[in-house]
Amino acid sequence: MSGERSTAAHQVVHATQGLSPGTAAPRPESVPDHRPRPRPPRFTGRDAELRDLVDALAPGGPVALVVVEGEAGIGKSRLVREALRLCGERRETETGDGGPDGLGGPDGSGGTLTAVCPPFRDALTFGPIIDAVRDARPEGPAGLGLSPLAGVLRPLLPEWADDLQPVPEPLPDPGAARHRLLRALAELLDRLAIRVLVVEDVHWADDATLDFLLFLTTRPTRTVSLVLTYRPEDLPPGSLLPRLTSRPAAGGRHVRLALRPLGVADTAGLVSSMLDDDHVSDAFSTFLHARTDGIPLALEESVHLLRDRADLVRREDEWVRHALADIAVPPTIRDAVAERVARLDPDARTVLEAAAVLGEPAPEDVLFAVAGLPADRARPAADAAVRGGLLTEGAYGRLAFRHALSAQAVHDGLTARDRARLHARAGRALAEGARPSPARLAHHFRGAGDLGPWLRHGERAADLALAAGDQRTAVAFVHDLLTIPGLPARDIVRLVRKVPLHTYGGLRNRDEMLRTLRDCLTDDGLSPRERADVHMQLGRIIHAAGELRPSQDQFEQAIQGLADDPLEAARAMILLGVPTDSPLPVAAHLRWLDRAAELMEREVPRERRLFYRVSWSNALLQLGEETGWQPVDGFLRDESEVAPGDILHLNRGLLNSGAGAMYWGRHAKARQLLDRALDQADRHGIQGQHMMIAANVVHLDWFCGHWENYPERVRALAESEDDPRFLAEKQLLLGLHDLAAGDRRTAEERLAAALDEGLRGGDLLLQAEPAGALGRLHLADGETGRALAATEQVTGTLTAKGLWVFGAELLPARVEALLAAGRTEEAGRLTDAFARGTAGRAIPAAAAAALVCRALVTGADGPADRAADAWAAAAEAWRALPRPYEALLAAEREALHRIAAGPPDAGLARLHDVRRELDALGARGDADRVAAALREHGETARVVWRGGRRGYGDRLSPRETEVVRLLLDGLTNREIAAALSRSPKTVAAQLKSAMRKHGVTTRTALAVSVATAEQNPAE
Repeated sequence: MSGERSTAAHQVVHATQGLSPGTAAPRPESVPDHRPRPRPPRFTGRDAELRDLVDALAPGGPVALVVVEGEAGIGKSRLVREALRLCGERRETETGDGGPDGLGGPDGSGGTLTAVCPPFRDALTFGPIIDAVRDARPEGPAGLGLSPLAGVLRPLLPEWADDLQPVPEPLPDPGAARHRLLRALAELLDRLAIRVLVVEDVHWADDATLDFLLFLTTRPTRTVSLVLTYRPEDLPPGSLLPRLTSRPAAGGRHVRLALRPLGVADTAGLVSSMLDDDHVSDAFSTFLHARTDGIPLALEESVHLLRDRADLVRREDEWVRHALADIAVPPTIRDAVAERVARLDPDARTVLEAAAVLGEPAPEDVLFAVAGLPADRARPAADAAVRGGLLTEGAYGRLAFRHALSAQAVHDGLTARDRARLHARAGRALAEGARPSPARLAHHFRGAGDLGPWLRHGERAADLALAAGDQRTAVAFVHDLLTIPGLPARDIVRLVRKVPLHTYGGLRNRDEMLRTLRDCLTDDGLSPRERADVHMQLGRIIHAAGELRPSQDQFEQAIQGLADDPLEAARAMILLGVPTDSPLPVAAHLRWLDRAAELMEREVPRERRLFYRVSWSNALLQLGEETGWQPVDGFLRDESEVAPGDILHLNRGLLNSGAGAMYWGRHAKARQLLDRALDQADRHGIQGQHMMIAANVVHLDWFCGHWENYPERVRALAESEDDPRFLAEKQLLLGLHDLAAGDRRTAEERLAAALDEGLRGGDLLLQAEPAGALGRLHLADGETGRALAATEQVTGTLTAKGLWVFGAELLPARVEALLAAGRTEEAGRLTDAFARGTAGRAIPAAAAAALVCRALVTGADGPADRAADAWAAAAEAWRALPRPYEALLAAEREALHRIAAGPPDAGLARLHDVRRELDALGARGDADRVAAALREHGETARVVWRGGRRGYGDRLSPRETEVVRLLLDGLTNREIAAALSRSPKTVAAQLKSAMRKHGVTTRTALAVSVATAEQNPAE
């Protein structure tokens, strides 16, 4: 695509001898300017990528998710524009429809909508999408036939208010409100007949926009293809983008295009296209390529800069070559832009500086006002910047930088004082326009340091985000406002009341936020209700950070001032009902939950109770109370029976009750609830809960013995998640696997990290299991003192509170440590208390663990045959859950006591079986221990080759074979999971393992390979 043609050779030289590089030659007025005027470069060097993108967006094909990644200036936007142009030409040829930028014709062929994410700290909810819709549909929504749901868009599109339905009633939960807004925006795209949605610079996208993109990809009736461009190096930590691009929806195309720098030949083609297609010498092409690394934007800027310096001079129809070494090309695009701007006259520089501060396309009058120039001076200056390729005139006559990196270079070159001055002008100029955006005004007045307008417009922007149901954007604005130095306490309280700040984690400067709220409480002028609001928000922020125990102190103080707000009071009471390692006994937690239940029944409207019942049920399940199961059947009801806004609450109910069923030991019920939750989250795009559900599914698979590819599955969970509790859960799951596999050092590090996080926040769910695992690890190493230390604090909390539901993972290790230390009576008392605490309760895991404790005590002071019987009962209880790992560990103890009781034959045979089953499961460290015990009794323990997963080498395991059999019958992963009562994640992992063993990468290839192997077994 270089477009070179055979002409006389042209070279590049300094036009005037004696000038140092970078110095322009003087040009008297009488001397004509023979410098070339570079043209915009032709699209060059991306044939394969262009073909892939056009094919992905072909009309009539499946919906696509296309991700174009590459560094700044690599040509991502140009590639997308060229592809859309070709698609438009193809569609026009085939259907007679218009070009690629239309919003779809009456034939329903659909159109393209292009959104660009601005480099702002915070933006109005769905800012890029809303701006694109507003520009593409200036006449408003009339004739689109939008449903009443579209009323939630009124705060986002106030100019459309007269043609939209009223805003629906607000929803109590921010997640439900956000989900309703996502549905409304998706409906708008459907009515506009959008077939392709392009979102440029997704690394700058606000969280709401990313949520919407995730929602679009998971819709069951997905019709919109997505084309996303982004810079990997600028992707912020915790971005949702990896989640979007790592889990493509079924039934669609997923194309990832990573753009690389141009080669020397394509460099020559690009430069030639800017210089009237005249030939560019190999020496000059190589020179430019070496100094620009083949980055198209750097090449373009270098050609312009060389022209500005008079390094490109045409003499008698050819470029006269001097010495390439005399030409200095700046090492970065920013340097090139900075030098080009410095060579412009003062008015042009001023216009460019104004455009850089505005940061987005602006009308002439706004741009000139920010520049502070009259039109008769500003217009020629802007024209010069356009001719020079720095500015471009876009839709509706708006001016902006052609490249964001150029704008950033100019912006970074401003002094702090000049930047503040220009931001102040921008704020004033935008405020005088029709329907100005509060978000943009807040951005500019913040940059100007003008606190009054910043507070006023930032608060208005938060209000609009709240009205639209976008709590996350509102949180960002309120957070910034709360950290304004010297903000009066009453302003703080007013802002605090606007949004539940605990809703989303990852707040910037969280400690600064907490300090602001705590300082506010020192103001004696606050009313009891105002003080309650601050306590409530403090509690929520601390709770979201995983600090459950300290958050409850704040909730208790808040309730005292919430007499006039029963809904908020009920929420605080439920949060106080969640057990932590505070001194509160179970009975006190239950009293809070009883009070909350009374308020719910009396004060909460029936249509809003699901949110409260989900939280109430979860707290009761954590307390081991059977009444917590009462609402669970309702969580499994048909989705059509609940309001759309309640789907998120329903999903949270499935997640919480599924997790509860797991640690209660009701594993079949847990599988049913979690699989339903995962399917629902996939279908409705409930991303925030999806990864928590997936983590619980992986945890359940650990308990149930589905260990195929286990470490890989754990590491794949929530790679961008920044919730400390979630990260600690991953450490726990990996630590459990390390311990079973015999990697004791790594296991200890991971389990200790998980326990530390649980202790930091008072989270009993995250204390008991790692503490018990650490206790087992130290006991196996003969370190009784460390085992006692690891289990002492958490055991004390559970026994003091009477919270036995968490004892399954901890108390057997504690009892064994006490016995090893010779504290037999204490071990017996703890065992008796555990048995009493679980008696009459249908908590199978705790009941099985209580049998383990009884077997340990029996083995310490009773005959071997009685101990063997006790261990047999414990093993059977674990098998019934099923928890095969614990069952095998109990069977090992049973076999050892059978051997001791004599005769040893039956015990030794059982021990051989246990060793083999542990090895097959993947518990190789335990299998090695059993093998050593067999050798001590004179038995030969055959070493199993462990080259493959689960002791099967390159052969398929029995579980993998089951999955492959159903694959050969044509079943999907989800159908296989249902047939085998496994999770879809487990089935996917087993298929992946089978593919690896057969050396293939697709389901089809696996089926062919297995069928061929069966037909030719000798091979």
